[in-house]
Amino acid sequence: MVDEVLAKSFEKTGADYDRFRPGFPPAVAEHVIPTRIATVLDLGAGTGKFTEQLVGRADRVIAVEPSAAMLDVLRAKLPEVEALEGSAETIPLPDGAVDAVAVAQAFHWFDREPACAEIARVLAPGGTLALLWNHSDAACAWDRAAHRIAHPAFGESDGTTDSAADELPGFEFEAREEFGWSERISRADYLARWGTVSTFLVADDETRAALTAEIERILDGDPETAGRAEFELPLVTDVYLYRRA
Repeated sequence: MVDEVLAKSFEKTGADYDRFRPGFPPAVAEHVIPTRIATVLDLGAGTGKFTEQLVGRADRVIAVEPSAAMLDVLRAKLPEVEALEGSAETIPLPDGAVDAVAVAQAFHWFDREPACAEIARVLAPGGTLALLWNHSDAACAWDRAAHRIAHPAFGESDGTTDSAADELPGFEFEAREEFGWSERISRADYLARWGTVSTFLVADDETRAALTAEIERILDGDPETAGRAEFELPLVTDVYLYRRA
């Protein structure tokens, strides 16, 4: 069941999300669309963190996103992309209009069955559906500890990717791939990144400050981050590929 309060927490964020959230490595886009296609849809595109990787891989790149604030950032950043306001459950495109659909960091917010029906509707027969998530590297103890502060239910696996499965209605599962990569990030930006996640966005000022202080204590107590203004942050991108039945 989608938490509506958490899901709607992104409706007023935009610039900070784009500035502080991680992007995706080029190898992921190459894996999802290995050869140029006619039309690709980035569904739940946010500010275009993955959309920008799709430009040049299709003749027509479409982004659909419910948050007007995020769409404003995407349109300013990627004027060549056709950016439309809409949801996964009501995609503003005709039947069979796209050859591939990418959903980056968003599928867990969708109402699964109606979203799958809509995605299947707008996909051409045999079209590709790719579900993508960035998550922490299990080998990075301090980042995993920070995740447990921000998401108390967080365990050894990232709960968001549990939304993906070998079976989706209307689709044939093809493969799951994992891409390990890293980024250089400042301590200030790492802390600001947490301010863009749903649990922080819906929290009151006191709770938000307490969560941030806990994460700062983790950084101060780990030899890889203590006293450092910048550090290397390992990340993993999971990619699930499906084919429209």
